Amino acid sequence: MTLVLRALRDEAVQRLAAAGVDDPGQEARWMVERATGWTAAAQAGALDEALTERQLRFLDLMVERRVTGEPLQYVLGRWAFRTLDLLVDRRVLIPRPETEGVAGLAIDLVAERPGEDPTIVADLGTGSGAIALSVAAECWPHVEVWGTDASADALAVARANLAALGRRAAAVRLEEGDWFGALPPEVRGRLAVVVSNPPYVAASEALPPAVADWEPDEALVSGPTGLEAIGRIVSEAPEWLATDGALVLEIGETQGAAAAALARAAGFADVDVRPDLAGRPRAVVARLRA
Repeated sequence: MTLVLRALRDEAVQRLAAAGVDDPGQEARWMVERATGWTAAAQAGALDEALTERQLRFLDLMVERRVTGEPLQYVLGRWAFRTLDLLVDRRVLIPRPETEGVAGLAIDLVAERPGEDPTIVADLGTGSGAIALSVAAECWPHVEVWGTDASADALAVARANLAALGRRAAAVRLEEGDWFGALPPEVRGRLAVVVSNPPYVAASEALPPAVADWEPDEALVSGPTGLEAIGRIVSEAPEWLATDGALVLEIGETQGAAAAALARAAGFADVDVRPDLAGRPRAVVARLRA
């Protein structure tokens, strides 16, 4: 019997709903699009079209992975972040709207700096490359971006995403290593912006199963307090930043006061805690004293 899109998508919706997925209809449409290339609009006009055997197997596998609890972003293998369509899998964190806002803060700081020389930006713990590649894509050609990560697996994902950036990829360098330690000596004291979404979860903090069971622990958990990575970046940043440079850090919603205090103690001025779209403290923006 030939199975057409209408029946296959209805079956996918039923399986996802039975597994407790919040919006099974939307997720089924996204999975069909990933399996066939048909957008939601195209699907509406193709309900009586048959899927190929390959498309059918791909769709069934995605639904099966999702009903076992795997996050949708990993199931699809791609996720939107600002202007980019990023490859994502279990080697990297899932890109989130809160981090889109953090990337936007860094992009705004780059835009404030006129001049013919490229503005040098470092994204520490780049993961999938979401922040670094967004800065490069949106600030090109007047920017030079360094993305660092201690995980070779994460950098493999970032490099795959970099390859999709086209000629703007020339603005980006990806290096393996621990925070600032991966950067070349020649950029010390020359960085205009340092941005990072570091691990900021405390070891004792309970995370939802969809996060704890699937996303890389080393990109989530910082240590006993959750401030370990933040503290290290803040303390080392002044020697790498230019005299009028700025630091942008994503933080947990309860960490604003503590992270701001660390920045002031390290010599930063104009320390500000910025909210995310839900109004929760989400980023520290700090500038060095000129």
